[in-house]
Amino acid sequence: MNITFALAISAAILSGTLALGVAIRAERSIVRWTFVLGMLALSTESVFSGMTVDAVLPGEVVHWEMLRMIVLSLLPGVWILFSLSYSRGNTREFLAKWWFIVAAAFLLPAGLAVLFREDLIASIAPSAIEDHWMLRLSPSGIALNLLFLIAAVFVLMNLERTFRASVGTMRWRIKFMILGLGVLFAVRVYTSSQALLFFGIDLSLEGVNSGALLVACLLIMRSLLRAGHFDVSVYPSQSVLCNSLTVLLAGIYLFAVAVFAKVVAFFGGDAMFAVKTFVILVALVLLTVLLLSERVRLLTRRFVSRHLQRPLHDYRLVWRKFTEGTASRVDQTELCRATVKLIAEILQALSVTIWLVDDTRERLTFAASTSLSDTTGANLSPQGAEVAEVVRALLEQTAPVDIDASKERWAALLRQWHPDEFRRGGDRIAVPMISNGELLGLITLGDRVGGVAFSQQDFDLLKCMGDQAAASLRNVQLSQKLLQARELEAFQTMSVFFIHDLKNTASTLNLMLRNLPVHFDKPAFREDALRGISKTVDHINQLIERLSLLRHELEMQPTETDLNEVVSQAVTGWAKTGEVDLVQDLHPLPRLYLDREQILKVVTNLVLNATQAVSGKGRVCIETTHRNGWVVLSVADNGCGMSAEFRNRSLFRPFQTTKKQGLGIGVFQSKMIAEAHGGRIEVESELGKGTTFRVLLPVQRPGK
Repeated sequence: MNITFALAISAAILSGTLALGVAIRAERSIVRWTFVLGMLALSTESVFSGMTVDAVLPGEVVHWEMLRMIVLSLLPGVWILFSLSYSRGNTREFLAKWWFIVAAAFLLPAGLAVLFREDLIASIAPSAIEDHWMLRLSPSGIALNLLFLIAAVFVLMNLERTFRASVGTMRWRIKFMILGLGVLFAVRVYTSSQALLFFGIDLSLEGVNSGALLVACLLIMRSLLRAGHFDVSVYPSQSVLCNSLTVLLAGIYLFAVAVFAKVVAFFGGDAMFAVKTFVILVALVLLTVLLLSERVRLLTRRFVSRHLQRPLHDYRLVWRKFTEGTASRVDQTELCRATVKLIAEILQALSVTIWLVDDTRERLTFAASTSLSDTTGANLSPQGAEVAEVVRALLEQTAPVDIDASKERWAALLRQWHPDEFRRGGDRIAVPMISNGELLGLITLGDRVGGVAFSQQDFDLLKCMGDQAAASLRNVQLSQKLLQARELEAFQTMSVFFIHDLKNTASTLNLMLRNLPVHFDKPAFREDALRGISKTVDHINQLIERLSLLRHELEMQPTETDLNEVVSQAVTGWAKTGEVDLVQDLHPLPRLYLDREQILKVVTNLVLNATQAVSGKGRVCIETTHRNGWVVLSVADNGCGMSAEFRNRSLFRPFQTTKKQGLGIGVFQSKMIAEAHGGRIEVESELGKGTTFRVLLPVQRPGK
């Protein structure tokens, strides 16, 4: 047994074990299962590679190498799919945009391997290195290696895109995963380029692939032990990565190897050619690691500041970078994401989070973070008297505060809402976002690279950044309100014409419905026609009713009402669709001043949406409770759920819906009715796990 065989089998065992470990813990997640499939494919390929180098007879060598190349054809599709999904909060958008690339990565290499499986290798001859073989590739074998080379570069580009979009703790969590896969596919670029350069596979290079797989597995294990999960939400840009470092380095490497090969051929050949090209690759990889290291960049800046007598921050460059990075953001979520990313980069803080104060001043809403995922942030969202205490304290402070040094109770609350990741991360800082004397939100940051304390220069810069972020946030909020007002105005204008046409259509269909029994003699046809027209009329009348609501301001006619009676009325006689289990859990409630008909529409909308979300089978639970001066109506389902992106940006806007036949009006209408009663609507949802809507109504009569 030679050392190359032992290396290949060791790499196969380690990668297979890693795949098994992730599979045992894996949930229903595309990124987890593509990782498992990718590691299993690499493990299988490594086994065949080991059998190839251990074989003695030429026929056995060709047989095992052919099997290895068939497994190789599966790698591009799986790993491209993984690279488009890993750590991305907007995975669906990328998959929708690049689906044809993913499909081609699965079909083209696999098609070549299956159709030409007997012709991938043209011939076999002894290698220049003792006890090794050189396999000459056929045109189909060359094409397969070319496709794999292109796929490897594409995977590296996507991993680079994810790494660049991440900052702070997010980058810290994924760094070793990116580095491990980067080493693996960078080495594969090297071995594939060698195969294309010499039109053949030198089995002496199989040890390089196996070694790279071993190193990659160790780095990936380090990443999983460090982060413990795949649930990191990074939002890379959809635009093509024009200034990609991957493309630049791959181009430099391939050009250098091509020129080097010509020079070697001109002087009669060089037995160490493969080793020298590998040294070029290693040098480029190390250079990349140094360029991407946050610690190296921080130490460089501090060395320049300390020994060349320059200030820590070049304020002109910093301020231009910050204003340019936030000025073009017209969406609240995008603005907050850009802000935390810029602050993390400028101050070298791994954990930066923005919390927004809602209109009631009793709740902090998670907006964006470099350390917390959307799910974790939503679970941490504080509310109640504690939030009011923090808001009052920050309005009095106005300047950034070291919350680790402060002994105040509100500072202890902030520390709970901003958990630290590192023991030596330095103190945590809270920066109020104040505009016109109103606290719009706050920025918390900590876990600084190297644990360096924040200086007075840093505090001054943070104060300016907090004020600028608050001003930008205020402009975005006002712009969104103006946009919603214009959308509603346009809808009101459109609905007048739409309702007029629909009424005429409904009148015509009603007339036809009365005449059909007279003019059609076939009973079966008559029944189908009656059923279809009746459904059409019901649908049109429903549209008229829902659209008419938005033609004018809601006029409330509140009376003393029992909410439980309204809920019972809404669900009485509700047709059981498929296997929907409709459960009521109604607790005793105080009587409220409500517009009974309007609240009835809210309940109907939410229950209807819940039953549609479970797709005909599932569980819908309706619950009423009384707590802290609010009556809460909760409608929960275990259906398809909603993405965080849709929930935060589109749910409560008209014409935004996830249903094929929906108008996107029901939830918007329900929100208007709840707010008209002095209440509000809260929502929790997760894709594949279900949705919970909560309608909060005040116990006291509005205006008293």
